[in-house]
Amino acid sequence: MAPKITVIGTGYLGATHAAAMAELGFEVLGLDISPEKIEMLSAGNVPMYEPGLEELLRKHVAGRPGSSGRLRFTTSYEEVGEFGDIHFVCVNTPQKHGEYACDMSYVDSAFASLAPHLRRPALVVGKSTVPVGSAARLADLLAEQAPAGEDAELAWNPEFLREGFAVKDTLHPDRIVIGVTSERAEKQLREVYATPIAEGSPLVVTDFPTAELVKVAANSFLATKISFINAMAEVCEAADGDVAKLAEAIGHDERIGSKFLRAGIGFGGGCLPKDIRAFMARAGELGSPQALAFLREVDSVNMRRRGHMVELAREAVGGGFLGVRVAVLGAAFKPDSDDVRDSPALNVAGQIHLQGGQVTVYDPKAMENARRVFPTLGYAPSALEAARGADVVLHLTEWREFRELDPVALGEVVAERRLLDGRNALDPDTWREAGWTYRALGRPRA
Repeated sequence: MAPKITVIGTGYLGATHAAAMAELGFEVLGLDISPEKIEMLSAGNVPMYEPGLEELLRKHVAGRPGSSGRLRFTTSYEEVGEFGDIHFVCVNTPQKHGEYACDMSYVDSAFASLAPHLRRPALVVGKSTVPVGSAARLADLLAEQAPAGEDAELAWNPEFLREGFAVKDTLHPDRIVIGVTSERAEKQLREVYATPIAEGSPLVVTDFPTAELVKVAANSFLATKISFINAMAEVCEAADGDVAKLAEAIGHDERIGSKFLRAGIGFGGGCLPKDIRAFMARAGELGSPQALAFLREVDSVNMRRRGHMVELAREAVGGGFLGVRVAVLGAAFKPDSDDVRDSPALNVAGQIHLQGGQVTVYDPKAMENARRVFPTLGYAPSALEAARGADVVLHLTEWREFRELDPVALGEVVAERRLLDGRNALDPDTWREAGWTYRALGRPRA
């Protein structure tokens, strides 16, 4: 008989995991402490934009016509304890306020709330990104506080979701990592992931510390690669080189590869920045502060890109923003997402606004979230309206919609045809032929 699955925390990670587990054929119960969120999910709606997620949810949530009925939601830990054989913990681990370290309060609260309701053998599976060493501590907590005692086991199964591709990454992962301490736990997780394993997804079985380290190591590597090409953009600007051609050339080396080599205003979002900072903090706690010292420069290079884009914009409009109209295309930290957490695009827009610029923002999906974070910025219903009367246009999130813009049509509504491409994603020749002054980070002026 297939195990029954619960998912604790129904944010971005949890909602996706719950829907995917139902798609794989399991009976699933999702839990959140927010009644409003549970009501929304139970109605088949998701509180964030993620391609394909709402459709998948509606395919399985109980009570909807034609659904499988395999997916339900609750606010009751008691119900979760009675229902589930395998409990996935998917709560958030943000950066602590005023520190680099990870805030474990949500994870600790979830485990403390769940443990007293584990009265029979159960496997609790952590998916949240946590400091290495957390799993061992949480395993002890389960053994002490769960009525089932040692029959309440722990495993660690880090998530590798990319926003914009979360459904695909859950159903067809490029790897599955499980940290376990028993053959029983390994067998149970092999059953959960039997379908993707059969389709060819590699399974890596390891201990707790290694499983905890995989996610932060992967994110640190990606952040390093992005900051490397952005450092090369700084050098290219000083030497009058072309970072796009440089990236193309080194990307042909199979040891390097071409992915994540597009220079721009850097990375943001809810994972990479806080994960590399928490990793540095944890290395210091473990007595190895020098091992990850290079990540400080990775972080520094990344943050400098935002300020540099502001400087380029100021230069483009003659040295000051007072009375200048600035159009910002993009608010989300990346395309195919409505996530504005630590968004480079919004950071740049906010800096220019604080320096006196009249900033108008447009994003295909992130407008509501952007308004909540920066209510004093101007917002427009389309790229054309955002650009109307603008002295300079900044392309800061590489949505497909922006790549397909008509430079001639946009040129008819702006005050000045000046474009700064903060993502090196637009074709310079096309825009210059339409009469625009085109500038991108790390590339020649013409």
